[in-house]
Amino acid sequence: MRVAGAAKLVVAVVVFLLTFYVISQVFEIKMDASLGNLFARSALDTAARPTKPPRYKCGISKACPEKHFAFKMASGAANVVGPKICLEDNVLMSGVKNNVGRGINVALVNGKTGELLDTRYFDMWGGNVAPFIEFLKSIQDGTIVLMGTYDDGATKLNDEARRLIAELGSTSITNLGFRDNWVFCGGKGIKTKSPFEQHIKNNKDTNKYEGWPEVVEMEGCIPQKQD
Repeated sequence: MRVAGAAKLVVAVVVFLLTFYVISQVFEIKMDASLGNLFARSALDTAARPTKPPRYKCGISKACPEKHFAFKMASGAANVVGPKICLEDNVLMSGVKNNVGRGINVALVNGKTGELLDTRYFDMWGGNVAPFIEFLKSIQDGTIVLMGTYDDGATKLNDEARRLIAELGSTSITNLGFRDNWVFCGGKGIKTKSPFEQHIKNNKDTNKYEGWPEVVEMEGCIPQKQD
């Protein structure tokens, strides 16, 4: 009887061990499969998730090369929204900064360092062109000059003011008329005409706003002045 009891105990132990082994193997396979599916789904989700596009300085469309300053600017919108000038991710002039006004808005920047030197606006509708001419004459060589119109930037301009702006690299200044929209980036001492200029004529047949053309925008990379 003791032998039979011992044999039954041995059989029970063996059956238990076999059952435990089978269950553990099945559970391990299921765990491996579950983990595999989990990692596969994670990889697929990562691949399917859209990547956030890179943001460049001032929100321009591509990065500037070394030794260049990124800039973006816009003229005013009618007589409602002022112009905006951004350089190296710093807003130099805007309605939010409360440093823009009717006429021609100007930001001066050090051509070597990118440091802001001055911001001004000159009323070319109800103001006097003489202070603007004196300001243009005072600009030092190597200075980056950024300009944008707001409302009307041309009525009080005379030939001398236009000539001084043309010497900064502008091509369109000779044709700038009443309520035209215009943005320009040039420099004092520039030897050629600037590639950075946009101009839209005030034309009642094509104007976006009543009495004013649409906003003009421009972006680019300004070469840093070298010694």
